[in-house]
Amino acid sequence: MAKSLITVEERRGPRARRPRDHAVLAPRKELGRIKWSSHKSSVTGSSCPFMKAAINGGNSVEVFDSTVVEVRTDAGLTGYGEICPLGAAYLPAYAAGARAGIAELAPRLIGLDPTQLSLVNHAMDSAMRGHPYVKSAIDVACWDILGKVRGQPVVSLLGGRFGESFALYRAISQEVPETMAKMVSAYGSQGYTKFQLKVGGDPDIDIERIRLASAQLQRGDVLVADANTGWTQHQAIRVVDAVRSVDVCIEQPCMRYEECLAVREHTDRPFILDEVIDDIGQVPRGHQDRAMDVINLKISKVGGLTKARQIRDLCVSPGIAMTIEDTWGGDIVTAAIAHVAHSTPPALLFSSTDFNSYVTVSIAEGAPQREGGRLAAPQAPGLGIAPRMEILGKAVYES
Repeated sequence: MAKSLITVEERRGPRARRPRDHAVLAPRKELGRIKWSSHKSSVTGSSCPFMKAAINGGNSVEVFDSTVVEVRTDAGLTGYGEICPLGAAYLPAYAAGARAGIAELAPRLIGLDPTQLSLVNHAMDSAMRGHPYVKSAIDVACWDILGKVRGQPVVSLLGGRFGESFALYRAISQEVPETMAKMVSAYGSQGYTKFQLKVGGDPDIDIERIRLASAQLQRGDVLVADANTGWTQHQAIRVVDAVRSVDVCIEQPCMRYEECLAVREHTDRPFILDEVIDDIGQVPRGHQDRAMDVINLKISKVGGLTKARQIRDLCVSPGIAMTIEDTWGGDIVTAAIAHVAHSTPPALLFSSTDFNSYVTVSIAEGAPQREGGRLAAPQAPGLGIAPRMEILGKAVYES
């Protein structure tokens, strides 16, 4: 079977009009290699008002630093993965940490068969406690290889394709309430039916944001007020009480699970947990406590496709709906999301997203592209993408 090798060395690549940092894990004889690279994709641009991402508490990020992993095998097959933390203030993850962690893991994976996904994940977990985001891109790259070995798209390996496409949500960045309401209407005209309002700031302003945005909804539309942990418990309770008559879902109002559970007990609005669902054990806990109706399953938050699939399948049994996505990313992350989302039973796929429509740099050919607020997983074997090496640039790290 194909085996992988990881080694590391440092280089500096060109910066003009391309991602700044690119790293590679180079080959050692016939065993193959894992190569990783990073790029920076601007999410600001005059052509699209949502190319700037606003987060809770006044934090905003305009440039996202993404790391791409390339796994090469002695059989001549290559797999790719991508990890893009949403800045350093959102989750316990940051871009430089991803690259440092990959370099730490690299020597421990020499000689492993990348198609043996449980063994690869066991090796990574044994070599590094925690830091699931570090492991995610490696795991995704191994799934890419497995699909190419079997001549099947990853969506088939994850259980099969449900229907022709699936619905996406559109994130509405934090602005004044009137502007956010107009954004809901504008994206609705593009075919979106699910809208995620970024709230988590001043409760009174957030209440107005929710009310004005909900007035723009059409029959069948879904509105989510996502605080991204930004409210305190008493603020969140104020908000959910004030919007009790509004057709809105409440997502991750507070930082801690116990705070979210207390808020949940004060509202009859559909409730989504995100940041606190960071491993498989949180799902049965939340289900037993009746803490949520939906979870937000982010691939890199749990360590890659292998563990995301475990959590997805666990949710299917008791009927817990899911938003399937990641923290951020470009074409490769979007492809990985599409394969998981498209292989999820439609009744339990609450929503998903297409990050490559938010950024200004395309890093791969063959990535899925939205049509009318919907997306479909690629048909080609593996992830179905081919990185644009001229965008990724030269390596800066190798051993």
